[in-house]
Amino acid sequence: MIHPIVRNIVVALVVVAPGALLADELAVDDALSAATASDGRYISWREHIIDDPVVGNEPDLSGSDGLEMADLDRDGFEDIVSVHEADIVYDGKPVGFVRIAWGSEDPGSWELTTLAAGSDAAAAEDVSIADANGDGFPDIIVATELAHLIYFENPGRDARAAEWARVIPPITADRGSFIRVFFADFDDDGRPEVVAANKGDQSAGENEREIRKPTSFSVFVLPKDPLDGMLWREQVLGKGLVPINSEPVDLDRDGDLDVVAGFRIENRLLWFENIGSMRFAEHRIAVRATNAGIVLSGFNTDYADIDGDGRLDIVEATPRRGQLVWLKQPASPELDWTLYEIGTVDPDLITSVRLADIDDDGDLDAFTGTYSLGPRDRDGPDISANDPLGRIAWFENPGSDRRASWDRHDISRRKRGMYDKWLARDMDGDGDLDFVGTRGNSFPYDGVIWVEQVRTHDPVRVFTRAREEDSEQMPLAKH
Repeated sequence: MIHPIVRNIVVALVVVAPGALLADELAVDDALSAATASDGRYISWREHIIDDPVVGNEPDLSGSDGLEMADLDRDGFEDIVSVHEADIVYDGKPVGFVRIAWGSEDPGSWELTTLAAGSDAAAAEDVSIADANGDGFPDIIVATELAHLIYFENPGRDARAAEWARVIPPITADRGSFIRVFFADFDDDGRPEVVAANKGDQSAGENEREIRKPTSFSVFVLPKDPLDGMLWREQVLGKGLVPINSEPVDLDRDGDLDVVAGFRIENRLLWFENIGSMRFAEHRIAVRATNAGIVLSGFNTDYADIDGDGRLDIVEATPRRGQLVWLKQPASPELDWTLYEIGTVDPDLITSVRLADIDDDGDLDAFTGTYSLGPRDRDGPDISANDPLGRIAWFENPGSDRRASWDRHDISRRKRGMYDKWLARDMDGDGDLDFVGTRGNSFPYDGVIWVEQVRTHDPVRVFTRAREEDSEQMPLAKH
């Protein structure tokens, strides 16, 4: 039997008398789909819950953040590793969860287990997956905000039932607040290193005047046995005020991984060119003076050759005014980058962006989620449509006119929601892309979801939610 709180519901379209409901009063979720795929069919979306306090039978599950997917038990189906801060407010308590949703041929059926909870997963914030010990099974690294990295070794084909050995390397213990973490093979030896950014404190950046001490983003070189935490070795790449990202990407397309790094307080964006032998050359990412008012921190990014010139560009969600922009990489690292605006979700604040060809027209669109700033455990009665709310939206690539604004298609907008990360997958095998993501700031509705792309010959309601009860749906802001 399907739990009544989480079953998908069919919503009938109601014909409203002319003038009964103004267009700017219509909740985003209730609008009719206007976006179309390359075959002319209309695109709408249906939400499915993978994990939350009810489905996962974990009442304290909240503060959902990062996630990654990989076939952990080598059964041919991707699994989902998700991390959850377990917070309604930042109170410094060392609690959190690392969860695994074990996949099968049915995207509506998941086996849910807890890999770590409590102090091991203290405000778990980010996760990465790779085979770190060379045994053929993917291992897991988690960044926690209170305050360490923790490595989990995959026990093999019995991964669902067996205990995962783990270690908190002493060199990472009690280090403040790790915000991002990635496995990456920087020296091309077939075994990954770990790169992580430490922002210093869980609440760093809430009061900029109190930030005085630079903290680091670093590469950690692992021993042959990563469980030997005493042998982890740290190589600091850089320091600054609230490092917020240190993402591995082959930005110069020379065959090895570089690092793109951002700093929140300094609004500084850099890239560190891999020049071999674990050495890196620092380059600034500065935009032309005509875009001097744009703030870049590098927290929410994705990468693609947007204009087809052979160089990798950066798509970035700016910290202000809900802007999504793309930065055109110059021909030389010494030159300024050129900034083009994709669009805005103002007054909402973008927290996640994923590039993918949503409408099957051969170019990459941008799927985004935003961050609500009101209470996390209730719908504030004084929260209005003009406040930063939880929105899902995608921006349609204009195609050959790469410098034009992209059409925005709103999917859902609620008083509460933080959509921290999206992964593009064809979850139901119907040939179009769906999105797997996390939702926080919404207790008791936090957790892991997937949003199914639905194509119809006629317009239908743009979003079908999974729960009968949820945070209040909202219209767009009135400008």
